[in-house]
Amino acid sequence: MLREATEEERDLIRRWRNHPRVRESSFVSRPIEAEEHLGWWQGVREGRRRVLIFERSEVPAGVVQFGDIDQAEASAVWGFFLDIEGLGKELLPAWMELEGEALRYAFEVLGLQILRGETLVANAPVRALNKRFGFTEVGTFTRADKPAVSIELDAARWRMLNGL
Repeated sequence: MLREATEEERDLIRRWRNHPRVRESSFVSRPIEAEEHLGWWQGVREGRRRVLIFERSEVPAGVVQFGDIDQAEASAVWGFFLDIEGLGKELLPAWMELEGEALRYAFEVLGLQILRGETLVANAPVRALNKRFGFTEVGTFTRADKPAVSIELDAARWRMLNGL
């Protein structure tokens, strides 16, 4: 299940984001400091991005973020991370559940036509999962000296892949 993140979960989100395995899969691999995180959270409160908590068996287990929402194009950029420590051996099933729910949310709740994302080239597991869910790698770039790929999934392809 996905639901809006609350103010009370702000520090929990930062703790999950600062887990070493999450950081090594991110463009910013250093720990996120409290003041920086507060600035990011201010953007959430101002509506610049939508941040959702992924719950698994009614327990908070991850974060989904939609940003750069373009109403005219009906597009957004998304990203996610999980509670690595809390999920333990359930990490892969949780990843799959989160991605499925995030795509449903993007196309059915937000009404997007195009969903975009960015993944480090070295992050083979996430690249494979994205392909499994229908994303296409549409370009490459470098950010913070890290090679990355741009991905896209459009609503028509998502519907087709899901028999809708």
